[in-house]
Amino acid sequence: MRKRWFSLVAAGLLVAGTLVPATPAMAAPTFKVPFPCGQVWSGQTRTNHSPANAVDFNRTDDLGDPVVASAPGTVDRVTDLGGTSYGKYVRISHPGGYHTYYAHLNGFNVSVGQSVGYGRVIGYVGSTGGSTGPHLHYEQRLNGGDIQVRFNGTLALYWGTRNYTSDNGCSSGGTATGTVNTSGTPLTVRSGPGTGHSAVGTVADGAQVTIQCQTTGTTVTGTYGTSSIWDRIGSGRFISDAYVYTGHDGFIPGVPRC
Repeated sequence: MRKRWFSLVAAGLLVAGTLVPATPAMAAPTFKVPFPCGQVWSGQTRTNHSPANAVDFNRTDDLGDPVVASAPGTVDRVTDLGGTSYGKYVRISHPGGYHTYYAHLNGFNVSVGQSVGYGRVIGYVGSTGGSTGPHLHYEQRLNGGDIQVRFNGTLALYWGTRNYTSDNGCSSGGTATGTVNTSGTPLTVRSGPGTGHSAVGTVADGAQVTIQCQTTGTTVTGTYGTSSIWDRIGSGRFISDAYVYTGHDGFIPGVPRC
């Protein structure tokens, strides 16, 4: 009788195991490069990094450049460790036990408990904590352990340096129309967001332009006051927003940052 009892229990466990399969792991979020749409950044991985799977991002004159959420989630840490470790950093919690870290920031643009989506500016590139120069230290973690970084499901380069072009927030932003007002003088178009960049053409006074994205650069005093905002009106074509009527004082809502 005892042998038959054990056999029935074993059979029941087998049936239960067949009828109730293990819960599958939740798929990872679609992480994107943590910078605004269209920007190109150099990402480096190295075996002596801490943690090993983190990526360090750089580009020329990147101090103060905006850093954006690499996937939708909830900000659960906005911390300043002073002159050690990550310095100023943000952590975002994502579904399925995933977290992303953004470290050595120059400043914050979010608070704990805030929900963020693709393209949301969370802070600015800096050199705080144990950093020796401006850059973004970026991590992806699962259940507390660092994992190798993926963007749009594709594994980052391990080990070495590669350029990454961001498509973060590209679909959520739009364009805007502005009207150039220079009181008759053609407006100089620059190859980058500032008067120090080379001239690549002009736009006539009164012309309408399509603003693809906006960024900060040289401060200019123009028809509409003093502004450091520059409007990109084409590939490698920027004009000072101080000479463009857009109907907004400052950045235009819905237009992405360059």
